Amino acid sequence: MRILGISAFYHDSAAALVEDGRIVAAAQEERFTRKKHDPSFPMHAIGYCLEATGARLSDIDHVVFYDKPFLKFERLLETYIAMAPAGFRSFQMAIPLWLKEKLFQKSLLRKKLGEFDEEFDGARLLFTEHHLSHAASAFYPSPFDKAVVLTMDGVGEWATTSAALGEGNRLEIFQEIHFPHSLGLLYSAVTYYTGFKVNSGEYKVMGLAPYGQPKYAQLILDHLIDLKPDGSFRLDMSYFDYCTGLTMTNERFAKLFGQPVRTPDQLLTSFHMDVAASIQAVLDEAVLRLTRSLASKTGARNLCLAGGVALNCVANGKVLRDGKFDRIWIQPAAGDAGGAVGAAFAAYHQFRGELRSAAASDGMSGAFLGPQFSQSEIERRLTAVGARFTVLSENQMVEATAKALSDQLAVGWFQGRMEFGPRSLGARSILGDPRSPAMQKNLNLKVKYRESFRPFAPAVLREDVADWFELDSDSPYMLIVADVRDDKRRAMSAQEQALFGIDKLNVSRSEIPAVTHVDYSARIQTVSADTNPLFHRLLQRFKALSGCPVLVNTSFNVRGEPIVCTPEDAFRCFMGNELDVLVVGNCVLNKSEQDSALKQDYSSAFELD
Repeated sequence: MRILGISAFYHDSAAALVEDGRIVAAAQEERFTRKKHDPSFPMHAIGYCLEATGARLSDIDHVVFYDKPFLKFERLLETYIAMAPAGFRSFQMAIPLWLKEKLFQKSLLRKKLGEFDEEFDGARLLFTEHHLSHAASAFYPSPFDKAVVLTMDGVGEWATTSAALGEGNRLEIFQEIHFPHSLGLLYSAVTYYTGFKVNSGEYKVMGLAPYGQPKYAQLILDHLIDLKPDGSFRLDMSYFDYCTGLTMTNERFAKLFGQPVRTPDQLLTSFHMDVAASIQAVLDEAVLRLTRSLASKTGARNLCLAGGVALNCVANGKVLRDGKFDRIWIQPAAGDAGGAVGAAFAAYHQFRGELRSAAASDGMSGAFLGPQFSQSEIERRLTAVGARFTVLSENQMVEATAKALSDQLAVGWFQGRMEFGPRSLGARSILGDPRSPAMQKNLNLKVKYRESFRPFAPAVLREDVADWFELDSDSPYMLIVADVRDDKRRAMSAQEQALFGIDKLNVSRSEIPAVTHVDYSARIQTVSADTNPLFHRLLQRFKALSGCPVLVNTSFNVRGEPIVCTPEDAFRCFMGNELDVLVVGNCVLNKSEQDSALKQDYSSAFELD
């Protein structure tokens, strides 16, 4: 049985194909169109899923959309009526779009699907609720036969936070918090207030938080959110504008904090860092109260997480260390892209009633579910764009890459199937030596063209993770933050300890300063031989040369660009920034050997995220 899941029309459109209960292909539309967070109908992603499995659309038993448009419209109308006459300008903008397009998404979907196959039977099109899609995306690929599933995001149709119980092939939501009360929207409101882009910049707020102090946490708890001991909450909507306005916050919000909304080009100050630290502290506390309450209420020992808030790896790490659950599994595409996976699984198990066997380890196959290219195809494509490369054996390629990294060169690494979700996990990655004190700053400013304060993740051999970090469990998706071990840290002078804000950035805190954040934390990716054997081999070889089983791993793109998908994307990005070496399959490219006429300027090639 084949079921195609689709998410679209909000942000991060995607498609995923489940075949006999197993995910066989999944990809985001942005990787093909090169438009970050592309919300359009995922024509290219669907085309890839079908091509990867040799299927036609008429071979698909069901196509499932990840939410229910009529319920969203109901929420929109009820909100405007409740808030009237406020929000009339927003109403004027939103309603015509719904009346022209969004209310008729079923017809639109049928039309678009008909472009793949005129014989596609529209009766095969199904819809599932947004939070059920999220919950299904986390539970069904997890290794658990029984688990509680917590979903937290901005908003689906009505739900913003939900809890479900999964057992076998059944999944039932038993608890919800509804719009406009939302942890995701609260965090996005602060993202907007601190000058970052909503639905894109939330992870910047998370990365900025350790530079500040949570001075305003109590202010947030006293005025913005009424957080109960069991984790339930309500927001004071008099401070927000997202229900019916055109911005996330209003003047009352700015007056509460004492400063206006930061513009994107305005210098970040200690105030903004303290606000970031404060909202992170409040989110941590809210998530901990929710998970503790669910553990007590259900007696479950396994927890699954999904929804955009589940990408907050700082909060995830605190839940893991809290110990209320024995094991935690987080959907790597926890945002809306992962809704495509969940929609397909919900139809397979809930609608069709197909039995489920819990995955032995990871039903997402390491998230390596996207396009791949044969060695011959790589060579043909690189030659066509004018690349100059050397073809090595696999052993030689691994050796050459490990040597370049140990020489502290910045390396683009393109291997195997592209990752699904927002993280590069060793298939479409930029790699560096974590021992270099300058690596973090250089990668941010000269390779990624992004803010210098943003931290990088360590990719570490799974068998060595406990020797370097305060963690001894799997974290294959960079979704858990833990501290660097004390014996790997460097003692700081009194002068260094007195620094604050961005001044902390230039202080080496450990033996791996490029991946050690200012609070000694790290967003860890564990690498296992069974899920990514080639990347595991590279880490082993780097360890043999350097004594360090850790590499800097960041996404292969520049700021505002989607992660590269094809060899051509990789070469263009390589020629547009200051990467030193590019490795695509067994092809090794050195920047100094390339045709200078092909050099591009990627520093401002994409809209800033």
